[in-house]
Amino acid sequence: MELFDEIAAKVKGQNKTIVFPEGEDKRVLGAAVRLQNDGLIKPILLGKRADIEKTAKDNGWDISALSILDPAEYPEEDKKAMFDALLERRKGKNTPEQVTEMLKDVSYFGTMLVYMGKADGMVSGAVHSTGSTVRPALQIVKTKPGAHRISGAFLMIKGDQRYIFADCAINIELDAPTMAEVAVQSADTAKLFGIDPKVALLSFSTKGSAKGDMVTKVAEATKQVHDMAPDLPADGELQFDAAFVPEVGELKAPDSKVAGHANVFVFPSLEAGNIGYKIAQRFGGFTAVGPILQGLNAPIADLSRGCNEDDVYDVALITAARA
Repeated sequence: MELFDEIAAKVKGQNKTIVFPEGEDKRVLGAAVRLQNDGLIKPILLGKRADIEKTAKDNGWDISALSILDPAEYPEEDKKAMFDALLERRKGKNTPEQVTEMLKDVSYFGTMLVYMGKADGMVSGAVHSTGSTVRPALQIVKTKPGAHRISGAFLMIKGDQRYIFADCAINIELDAPTMAEVAVQSADTAKLFGIDPKVALLSFSTKGSAKGDMVTKVAEATKQVHDMAPDLPADGELQFDAAFVPEVGELKAPDSKVAGHANVFVFPSLEAGNIGYKIAQRFGGFTAVGPILQGLNAPIADLSRGCNEDDVYDVALITAARA
């Protein structure tokens, strides 16, 4: 896709290092080989060397140029430095014994490589759950200054169409402050992909056409977005058709600068967002790239366990671009 050609051109030659905690997985290894061969990033694969080499041999891949790191064989001096750094980071929350156990988990180990500056970013989730990827990230790299929460956005692509859907991965229930922060985060993500953000905060109501606490929440979130980012084109509450279809937007919200032209869609709950992006993907023929974790202090990406090799490749490119 043209978009990923643009991203590849942006990251090529920057030598960004991305760690893959699931290096033994065929999809991950295949993507890492391609990324290395294309000269786009420098992958670090975590896992048992013998298992990674076997997978490579079975698929005819040359991995001689790849960096493979078996946490069990990590040099004692480096292991001690990582232990001390994590113990300090988790001071008062985890015992030395607990920290030792945490570092046996490749998700924690990979996150520590990012935290300690030995990797620019991390891509995980092909095998592990979202919680297994997000928990270490929140405990170690934490949120950006001024951010109170993280969220998960999807880049939706079809031909030359590009949209952002959020939150589709992290926050089960969004109150008004959470929805507002997701909106601002998603606008920043949109800019990464060349999208000039016009943010719609979605509801089953447009400008008071229905009543209820769920409607009030979205209207309040919209006010908070305007306070947080006064120059950001954002509007709500809007029904999806009012946000997306110019004729409907003009009819239902004639004074809106966003209605009918939105390209960043913020859903009022994880339930709605997750269902929405999958409908667009399966019925609408859009490619869904993500989830892209927003609000973290470092670029850490969470794959879907149903991902394929191309998904890993694309998400790694995005992670390198964010680094």
